[in-house]
Amino acid sequence: MRISDKLIEFAGQENLGVYEMAADYYNHYLAEHEKDSAREYSTKYSFSEKEDKLNAALRKEIMRVAGIQNVDAFPVATWGSHPVLNWAMFAVVNNIVDMIFPNTIPANISAFSEIRNMDWGDSYVFDIKPRDLFVVSKSSRLGKRTTEMQKQYSGQVAVLPTAHELTVGVSLIKVLQGKESLADYIARVNRSFEYELTIDIYNTFATAMDNIQSGSPLNLKMTGFSETEFIRIAQSVQAWNGGAPVVAMGTLQALSAVVPSASDTHWRYELDSEYARIGYIRNFKGVDLMVMPQVADWKNPFGLKLNDKRIYFLSPSSEDC
Repeated sequence: MRISDKLIEFAGQENLGVYEMAADYYNHYLAEHEKDSAREYSTKYSFSEKEDKLNAALRKEIMRVAGIQNVDAFPVATWGSHPVLNWAMFAVVNNIVDMIFPNTIPANISAFSEIRNMDWGDSYVFDIKPRDLFVVSKSSRLGKRTTEMQKQYSGQVAVLPTAHELTVGVSLIKVLQGKESLADYIARVNRSFEYELTIDIYNTFATAMDNIQSGSPLNLKMTGFSETEFIRIAQSVQAWNGGAPVVAMGTLQALSAVVPSASDTHWRYELDSEYARIGYIRNFKGVDLMVMPQVADWKNPFGLKLNDKRIYFLSPSSEDC
């Protein structure tokens, strides 16, 4: 997990242990509660032991940031209204979230998005290089110049981010007494931000794809599925991205429809075949298929956010995509 200069400035190099513990705890949290073991975490302690140790370390770090050394001199209830202690708790939590959050974005989203960190009030300006090539003309055998000079210019797109915030209530007294898990709250805050960013990225991507012109001259937006159109669009995307490999992305339900036509009598699948086991063909006509895991629509009970009737063709290794 990358430690930012901002966190080192806040906590100091010698106090980073608790923040690294929080990152390890979060990865373990995902494996324990979400059955997501894609991220590495220490197995030295059980999840419950790790939560107890992290909560104790968090209480110690909050006291350090608040500059309080005589915590045992007064009852816990007295510290509950301490303004500096309240500030310190939120400062520690915010820095933990800022450290963990950039590393929690689902890997498949990186195929069509780029995550960058910025400070409050900043904006980003992206340089968009031209896609065109230079025109090559036949020259005179006498060495005369018969072409005009060509030059290309980059464009720019400014991105002004929209701030997002989340307010969670937690009892400071219970946290200090060890009766309420601050570690669990931090993990849930990170999951909430991760979900919201995932939805924002997908909605932006889907809107851009839906705005592609249908029909000629582009012919990059088709209705229905056929082998011929699948191959044609894949070839078009690859050719216009400098030959970069193409992947077809969609939900499991969408990719399950990518099969040879009914007229292909040489194709079949058995009960232990790849199609029957995982629900789709990993590579179809030379094009890799990539599943976009469905996302729960929390506003509608048991609803899903991703469109099951869309398949997108991308060149993830190309800047133009």
